[in-house]
Amino acid sequence: MNEKEFAELSAGHALAALSPEDERAYHEALAAHPEWQDQVDLDAQVAGFLAEGAGEEAPPVEIRARLLAQISGMPQLGAPAVAAEPAGDDVAVAEPAVASETAVASEPAAGEEPREHVVAGPSTEAIQTVERRTWTRGLFALVASAALLVGVGWGVGSLVERARTPIEVQALEQIESAPDAQTVTGQFADGGEAVLHWSDELDKVVLTTDDAPEIPADRSFELWFVRGDQPISAGVFDPSDEVTALLSGEFEPGDVIAVTVEQKGGSPDGSPTTDPIITIPTA
Repeated sequence: MNEKEFAELSAGHALAALSPEDERAYHEALAAHPEWQDQVDLDAQVAGFLAEGAGEEAPPVEIRARLLAQISGMPQLGAPAVAAEPAGDDVAVAEPAVASETAVASEPAAGEEPREHVVAGPSTEAIQTVERRTWTRGLFALVASAALLVGVGWGVGSLVERARTPIEVQALEQIESAPDAQTVTGQFADGGEAVLHWSDELDKVVLTTDDAPEIPADRSFELWFVRGDQPISAGVFDPSDEVTALLSGEFEPGDVIAVTVEQKGGSPDGSPTTDPIITIPTA
């Protein structure tokens, strides 16, 4: 399974719209590719916004018409076949045709009127199997479109902008709004400042700075939770004019947050290979 296929399953999972088979495939793919968790988090966030609703006021007619137009363009199962007309004066009761049957005109014999007979097509189960994945894709796109259209005037207008906001920026906003939000300013070894933001309640920590020192292109900054004498890697970030870095892993009150310069992508053995360029206590 590639990342695009997983994104379709993730969208359906967020909307609780997957079949049992696709749900199993979703969990197996996520277990095999934990790096796709960001896609899962984003889909869950979008679904959460949709679940909040858009208020009591009814949308204008033109929005309803646009949504109905989208719905009409989605895959539909075939309509029931038309029963055959009886020939001559004979009265016959035609058996109703199921959704998977199609009425087809037969060649008439000499002197007879054309007649229709019903031939069997694909079963309903086969049609559903083929179209289930298409429906999942279309469902998420349709619901997201509905939220966007309704949000023009009913309080969900920030949905798209919010979904595009980097997760570390969202985390910083959440911390700043938390009742137990705390900040501490630290100094880099060669000058400049960085600010640590955290919330015990949210279990989130974010480092911000516009003074990070310059480092070679083949190096990265690595974040660490220093718990007693044990450094625990908390992710990496690359040089930037303005850094907003969300620490990964479990934060414990009293941890010291440190930053080292490591090879590109982080320390190969999970331990710092250089001295910290900054340390900020949270005690």
